Amino acid sequence: MEEQQATEEIFLNIPLRKAKLVPTTRRADAAIRLIRNEVARKTKSELENVWIDPKVNENIWERGKKKIPSKVRVRILKLQDGTTEVIMP
Repeated sequence: MEEQQATEEIFLNIPLRKAKLVPTTRRADAAIRLIRNEVARKTKSELENVWIDPKVNENIWERGKKKIPSKVRVRILKLQDGTTEVIMP
């Protein structure tokens, strides 16, 4: 993404236990949705304005679609233009 000034920076541990309640064939998809919803709720931003870094996605999909991690630690940057970036610390 384009280099912009971050107005806010947050480190957050996001538990993914709720994603393990969905069927095993959709766990990774549910985990990404859960991360997006949690970040939007914490930063009071719209779901469309949350950008998830591909490294976070690779971390979720590392062991496959069915075996997601129990939690993930992310760094959240809220930018001046209203977008929110979710990156690995």
